[in-house]
Amino acid sequence: MKFLRFYHNNDNNQKNNNYTKNNLKTGYFDGKKIIKLNDTIENILTCSDRYLAESSAESSVQYSFEDIIFAPPTSPSKIICIGLNYKDHAEELNMELPSEPKLFLKPPSSIIAHNDIIRYPKMSSEVDYEAELAIVISKSGKDIEAEEANEYIGGYTILNDVTARDLQRKDEQWIRAKSFDTFCPIGPFIETSPDFDPLNQNISLKVNGELKQQSNTKNMIFAPDELVEFISSVMTLNPGDVIATGTPSGVGQMESGDVVEISIGDIGILKNKIIQ
Repeated sequence: MKFLRFYHNNDNNQKNNNYTKNNLKTGYFDGKKIIKLNDTIENILTCSDRYLAESSAESSVQYSFEDIIFAPPTSPSKIICIGLNYKDHAEELNMELPSEPKLFLKPPSSIIAHNDIIRYPKMSSEVDYEAELAIVISKSGKDIEAEEANEYIGGYTILNDVTARDLQRKDEQWIRAKSFDTFCPIGPFIETSPDFDPLNQNISLKVNGELKQQSNTKNMIFAPDELVEFISSVMTLNPGDVIATGTPSGVGQMESGDVVEISIGDIGILKNKIIQ
């Protein structure tokens, strides 16, 4: 199922820009409309099988896409990212395959939703897109074995690891380049279907309709279960935490006014515009 968080796009909220936690709603997309659920996304991810079984029951509160404004589908305590996790990206950079995952972090304050605006920072002149499949954690865990990882993975979503590449080179580490507000678009849905195969998803990115990245998640160096095992050996994973699994080849720059669309097979399309 495709779960999401959203706001009701009513006139009062639009007039007052009153999109607060008190107005935040949770639901799922049934292929035609949004069905509101009376639960948090954290609780839903721990028992999505139950919601799948009950999905035929019609809710009294339903919305069309025109009725809603997307919110980030989760509120993580941390966003753990993986550098150089696609074979084609390593080949593109003429780099050896890593022997273990390369970790870095993005702050929760960098998160924005589907259709939100990416802000081009004044101190950078080279901002790149990076299309990524992201894991959403469903329950707390430490020192998780790869064989147990699926018990801690609530679902998968789409993430754009926006990067100020010039600052990354200048700083020789990645905090500033990866951490600007709006530098982590994520969404629009969390896909929880048991039939979802994270290692056989077509992943692509378009800028203004022009294809820039195209690959398949089967080209990952470290699979999601391996990433969960490795990361949880370092830090505790909490419900709602996000693991960005790396980007394929074709990374490049965005310019002010560009519209960026990331598509991942069974999840959907994450769309954002960047403005200076």
